[in-house]
Amino acid sequence: MKKKVKKIKTKSKKVIKPKVGVAKAKKDEVSKLKREMTKLKRESNTKIEILESKLKEVTQELEKKGADLNRLKEEVEYKNKQLASKDVEMESYKKATEEKIFQLEAKVKELEGRSAEPSAAL
Repeated sequence: MKKKVKKIKTKSKKVIKPKVGVAKAKKDEVSKLKREMTKLKRESNTKIEILESKLKEVTQELEKKGADLNRLKEEVEYKNKQLASKDVEMESYKKATEEKIFQLEAKVKELEGRSAEPSAAL
């Protein structure tokens, strides 16, 4: 089948036939641009997938670190409560010991007073 070439008339009444090579060159250029665009889309999609994968990985790591942080906070709170309890217990022992020391000192003074009396009576 033969291609029909459209004839173009000019003011000088000359008939000009369009050059077939120019149309083919434009089609080739369009095809080339389409191929480049497809290639760029593929590359772009690949980069986006890589970024999304890294983002997902970092997000999971952050969630894990957050869980670890919460666990450690709970441990610290528990240890602080234990420490506060031990402080109260130690304060109680301290008061009891100081009271016992006070009583023993009073008893020692009493006994010293008693032991000093008989020697004075002699």
